[in-house]
Amino acid sequence: MKTLKDVAVGDKAIVKRLNGEGALKRRIMDMGVTKGVEIFVRRVAPLGDPIEVTVRGYELSLRKAEAESILVE
Repeated sequence: MKTLKDVAVGDKAIVKRLNGEGALKRRIMDMGVTKGVEIFVRRVAPLGDPIEVTVRGYELSLRKAEAESILVE
């Protein structure tokens, strides 16, 4: 399975599972990223951090570590 970090700019992905524990997982879920949600990757910074996405109509910035813990299809 690939992670959100592997999704190309301009592509959409469906969240399959969240890896991670504690504060990291809670922060991701607080942003509205849960299983079955569609994520659109808008932009990635030159060094890959942060990754700007659209989730449920909201524009968010995710750190690389957060994106690596989101499994998508």
